[in-house]
Amino acid sequence: MLRNILLTGAATALVASATPASAQDLTVPDYPETRSGDVVDEQFGEQVADPYRWLENDVRVDSEVADWVERQNEVTNAFLDRLPGREKLQARITQLTDYERFGLPTEKGERYFYTRNDGLQNQSVLYVRDGLDGEPRVLIDPNTWADDGATALADYAITEDGSKLLYAIQDGGSDWRTVKVMDVATGEVMDDTIEWVKFSNLDWAKDGSGFYYSRFPATGEGETFQALNTNQQVYFHRLGTEQAQDGLIYETPEQPELNHTAQVSDDGRWLIVTSSSGTDDRYEVTLIDLEDESATPRVLVPGFDNNYSYVGNSGDAFYFVTNDGAPLKKVVKTDVSAAEPEWTTVIPEREETLGGVSLVGGHLVASYLKDAKSLIEVFALDGTPVRQVALPGIGSAGGFGGSPDESETFYSFSSYNRPSTVYRYDVETGESEVWAQPEVAFNPHDFVVEQKFYTSKDGTRVPMFLVRSKAVAQSGDAAPTLLYGYGGFNISLTPGFSPSRLAWIEAGGAYAVANIRGGGEYGKAWHDGGRLDNKQNVFDDFIAAGEYLIAEGITPEDGLAIQGGSNGGLLVGAVTNQRPDLFAAGNAAVGVMDMLRFDQFTAGRYWVDDYGYPSKEADWRVLRSYSPYHNVKDGVDYPALLVTTADTDDRVVPGHSFKYTAALQAAELGERPQLIRIETRAGHGSGKPTDKAIEEASDILAFLAAFTGLDLSE
Repeated sequence: MLRNILLTGAATALVASATPASAQDLTVPDYPETRSGDVVDEQFGEQVADPYRWLENDVRVDSEVADWVERQNEVTNAFLDRLPGREKLQARITQLTDYERFGLPTEKGERYFYTRNDGLQNQSVLYVRDGLDGEPRVLIDPNTWADDGATALADYAITEDGSKLLYAIQDGGSDWRTVKVMDVATGEVMDDTIEWVKFSNLDWAKDGSGFYYSRFPATGEGETFQALNTNQQVYFHRLGTEQAQDGLIYETPEQPELNHTAQVSDDGRWLIVTSSSGTDDRYEVTLIDLEDESATPRVLVPGFDNNYSYVGNSGDAFYFVTNDGAPLKKVVKTDVSAAEPEWTTVIPEREETLGGVSLVGGHLVASYLKDAKSLIEVFALDGTPVRQVALPGIGSAGGFGGSPDESETFYSFSSYNRPSTVYRYDVETGESEVWAQPEVAFNPHDFVVEQKFYTSKDGTRVPMFLVRSKAVAQSGDAAPTLLYGYGGFNISLTPGFSPSRLAWIEAGGAYAVANIRGGGEYGKAWHDGGRLDNKQNVFDDFIAAGEYLIAEGITPEDGLAIQGGSNGGLLVGAVTNQRPDLFAAGNAAVGVMDMLRFDQFTAGRYWVDDYGYPSKEADWRVLRSYSPYHNVKDGVDYPALLVTTADTDDRVVPGHSFKYTAALQAAELGERPQLIRIETRAGHGSGKPTDKAIEEASDILAFLAAFTGLDLSE
């Protein structure tokens, strides 16, 4: 996840007067003073000090927090500006980022809609073509929405006839969305405006009369970016009316913790409401008959025991992906016209982990993970295998959306050494052709992508991707290595292209991605093995990855840097506390750092599925044992740490990173620095402008290079 800093007048002066320094000169600077409060919580018979509780306050509201942020940024910016090779690195990352990028096309009413970035545009532009080979026409250019480029096009949906465009606006990186409507033929933005939308699907009624969306109640004064998200409701908005007139379709006031998203079935007959209580893929599925206003909503999948994700329908036959009795997932179907629907298996569970499935052109296209690499297979609707889609190598394929009645679909393929190429695919014939392929400022064949396996502390076999230049790989020499991890929420780390990581590799470094437990690479068991009271397995797996890289001579003992974002930021904080001797440097980005209070803010309450409840003693004791904020080891030499966050992060509120940094800076941790870089007008990662992303990546990688011995001057 990408996460820059606020440059005040004072900070700019520091930049102007700074001169590059050698790594030996980059010792601990004079940290800004941080007030230590006297907050102490008694939990389960233990006194837990929280001296920096005041840093949880919203930086936009609390002037003391705002002053602390400004002072931290001044010190950090002055330090970062002295990093050797940073400007050269930024120039190269800019070159590597400057390539044409296309989103996957969507066809509606013989019009094709897709996003395109010419290379260095801060936000991708939405285009439309009349016919596949028609002349591209700009529909929405978000680059005109804000001078700083921080307002993004977050999502869009098109009516079946291609005449109306529904789109969501994201400002400053926030999770909140404003929804608008455009007439595709004229480009006119209509008066319809929807607010307070977050974590929502957007879907049109098949006749284009309006659309379905999910929203939360409006927040109180000053609470927009911190208040807990509860009481989500599904509404229908009829075109040409005010939001206040929107019809309430579904809610559960007696269960305010539930989230609800809605989508219209392929035939337009049903609204499918999927409800969840947290981050686990355990859903209740409700059908609402759109042809009978008097019909009572009908629960198709009761309870919250398993994953049931709608794939599509052919008449009354509804297809779902489920892990019910199948930890690696399978495809099932049911007849919704039956009084008592029964489920039958269409595609059985197999040894690979099943991810997404789509119903296109009378076929099921299934995406599998085989040791975290994509494998795509096409099936008939009765589950008969048809063919495997040939992919170019180790990488990630995604897409395959489309219509149940049309055989055309599009997909993308990318890897660590190649950006996304978009392909047009015919599910009937199996023919695949390049639709858009970028020209890049490097030779993909100069790099080697490998998959290694190593053994964790308890004997578990864990996969790892390793990317190096051919020259480094063939030399056999150890190279400064950047190790990345996540390890949570059933999220799989699959191969993908990053200009900044490629610049690191070009400079002579290695890049490794550890597919540690807590992710979804090997299904439910892999996820369960790294959450709740098994969370320590995640840290053990990551530590073992670092030990493996050193033992195998891939990286020198003093040349290992680590990086992770969000739950991965927690990972970096936890393993740094547990094994500060193993790592030379680290970047903890937008991390969850206070594990005793994470559920008090915005979306934090959902994360109890992975972390447990701080209010329950057994869970609290596990959380207390690894919480980064509470386990900083005073008097121990720590690696150099750069904490990164943003003022508008309303997913993992920046107070987590503020408090953690304050704790680091208050302790005696040796001669290497612990700094924080705080971006403004940015959030958890999505929607970040290209220029800010490049600047941030340059700062982070130059910082890590300075303390791992990677020479950026060559």
